[in-house]
Amino acid sequence: MTRFRLTIEYDGRPFMGWQRQAHGPSVQQAIEEAVKAITGEEAAVHSAGRTDAGVHALAMAAHVDIDRPISPFRLADGLNAKLRPLPVAVLAASEVPGDWHARFSCLGRCYLYRIANRRAPLALESGRAWRVPVVLHADAMDKAGQILVGRHDFTTFRSAHCQSESPVKTLDLLRVRRFGETIEIEAAARSFLHHQVRSMVGCLELVGRGKWTSRDLRDALEAKDRSALGFNAPPDGLYFAEALYEEDVPPIPKTR
Repeated sequence: MTRFRLTIEYDGRPFMGWQRQAHGPSVQQAIEEAVKAITGEEAAVHSAGRTDAGVHALAMAAHVDIDRPISPFRLADGLNAKLRPLPVAVLAASEVPGDWHARFSCLGRCYLYRIANRRAPLALESGRAWRVPVVLHADAMDKAGQILVGRHDFTTFRSAHCQSESPVKTLDLLRVRRFGETIEIEAAARSFLHHQVRSMVGCLELVGRGKWTSRDLRDALEAKDRSALGFNAPPDGLYFAEALYEEDVPPIPKTR
């Protein structure tokens, strides 16, 4: 049996999320069915994260165990052929040790949220960005966002359906940058609570509008109460951007 690491890109709009479920199509189900089509094997595909309905991925990490001899190149090509016309693509496949796990070996995860800050409707980016028609002040959003960086109880930013054992997480990075009409929000941590990124973005949007101040954001964090949340940003603009593993981290240069 060989364990393969997969890097997967997908448009989340046609799916109920990553995880296989009974009430609608999922990315996991689509890939597992593609694996069975090319190998004849019932194999579970495990991912670094579980995205919600409508959430996208630029580079979701996953792994799958396959008995049949097959090269990483042929596996990726075969999966892509069977996945068509679904908006899912295997960008890369490689062999990894049997104890490597997409979820449990992951050292960090990074999400990207895209806001289209323009008055006109989205003709090309509909479903792939959150359109906010009023001018947002990205610098104010970035400055306020630093309040959330570090180790905190993120109960306010946690879904009522979150299954995490603790609301305490360490947010390593939160950065807000403007590129023309696009505002990009990057968030990095070892792990996130359910809806944490969307909840943080929803509050930062209020700061960008001038409806909230940095003090309001701090009060929401310190409240440790979901009712103190501004609101959840929609899934449209959220992307699972990267999963980081030990083998991906460059070694620290030796000093003389």
